[in-house]
Amino acid sequence: MPVLEDWIKAACVELGLERGDIDQSLILDLARDVAHGVARPGAPLTAYLLGLAVGRGAPARDAAARLTEMAEGWRDRTPEVPGPAGEPVLGEA
Repeated sequence: MPVLEDWIKAACVELGLERGDIDQSLILDLARDVAHGVARPGAPLTAYLLGLAVGRGAPARDAAARLTEMAEGWRDRTPEVPGPAGEPVLGEA
């Protein structure tokens, strides 16, 4: 992955970050888990959310572990039912 590594290094320089502060495996593993367990577009969005949480002081590994746990159980969760019973649904009156 020399192209990816070159990109990461260049992006770090551009953003004033240290390359050593970026845990590539942690982020890619989280993105994979979200893409497979939730939805593909959720992967980059979740990586961004992780970055925000880390920027606010959350330990990266702890936050990523929590998000991975959520993603792994996401498809097994009970879907929410829209509105209380007896309430009209679109088109019903």
